[in-house]
Amino acid sequence: MRRVTIPSHFLTLSVYEMSPLRVKALIRKEFIQILRDYRSLWMAIAIPVMMLVLFGYALTLDVDNVLFVVWDQDQTSLSRDFLLNFKGSPYFHLEGHCDTYSCIEDTIDTSAALMALVVPRDFSKLLQARQVAPVQLLADGSDSNTALIAMGYADAITAAYNKKYLREAMTHRGARFIEPVEMRPRVWFNETLKSRNFIIPGLIAVIMMIVSTLLTGLTVAREWERGTMEQLISTPMKPAELMVGKFIPYFIIGLFDVLLAVLMGQFIFHVPLRGNVFILFGLSGLFLTVTLSWGLFISVVTKSQFMASQVAFLTTFLPAFLLSGFAFPIANMPAIIQLITYVVPARYFVTIVKGIYLKGVGLEVLWPQAIPLVLFSVVLVNLTRMRFKKTIL
Repeated sequence: MRRVTIPSHFLTLSVYEMSPLRVKALIRKEFIQILRDYRSLWMAIAIPVMMLVLFGYALTLDVDNVLFVVWDQDQTSLSRDFLLNFKGSPYFHLEGHCDTYSCIEDTIDTSAALMALVVPRDFSKLLQARQVAPVQLLADGSDSNTALIAMGYADAITAAYNKKYLREAMTHRGARFIEPVEMRPRVWFNETLKSRNFIIPGLIAVIMMIVSTLLTGLTVAREWERGTMEQLISTPMKPAELMVGKFIPYFIIGLFDVLLAVLMGQFIFHVPLRGNVFILFGLSGLFLTVTLSWGLFISVVTKSQFMASQVAFLTTFLPAFLLSGFAFPIANMPAIIQLITYVVPARYFVTIVKGIYLKGVGLEVLWPQAIPLVLFSVVLVNLTRMRFKKTIL
């Protein structure tokens, strides 16, 4: 294949030297191309193989590592004996102790724990007086399925403790045969435990992955296959103008998809949006920058529409669906898979969207999730720039 030499001035990526007219013309051309291109993105071999690998390692419906915190206001041997039943259970893992509701709220807001147990001050006195001792259970309903299962585990442990306590009470004359402990659960953020309330926000990340990465993964490769890249090279178009001109149309499409998803979630699925909509769109734009940059990088490297679609699909959609915490809890995955999830941008964005939608939190809570997206975008933009200016075949 003939190698085309690019003049050195063509490799200048200074934003200040870009021509708005040339960028505008390329954006218009790209929109026309998008409307005309209906290439199928299904792959007959790669999808089944990738699904078998990911489902085999990541798919699990067992909830056996529920993180919880404890606020023991009673601090007696009876309260500690009751809490030992949770600490010794294989389904629960004690994350820490709290001494205020504010501490519990911060812990659940940051997803450091799924639920909290609050033992009242008069817990032991009520038990010794043969009266009902209520224990409050606070659960994070952002993932309704996991919360519902965890609450079922808590009820079972409480019921087992009640039977044990009743057997001991029967040895004392005049003991009242009542349930000594009454669990009073309260679900935060998703009070109705409807699965669509956490599925719809998570789908935003998956939709953005499909639209942005797969489409941009084809854009430069399409120019090579159709021979139009040589025509672009012969024009005064600079690499920076070419990248920006191909970036903006898909960025607009991505934001439109976010808007459509928000409107459908609000008016069709009635999913509550408790957070700031401007923060939602701002962080969505940051996530779009990551996915669009990755798609352009794939397109520049592969220079083939078929190969670009394969690589884009296998490295974005399936990880976003399986390894982001959207469909399956990350805490229940094998350790090696949990490490892999840290390089999946959707992991951070799913947490962001759920936090804004269901918990109504802002940047004061979400900044640890936003920083990795900033790093991803900086690295990918520079990788694309460096790769684009090296060789053209």
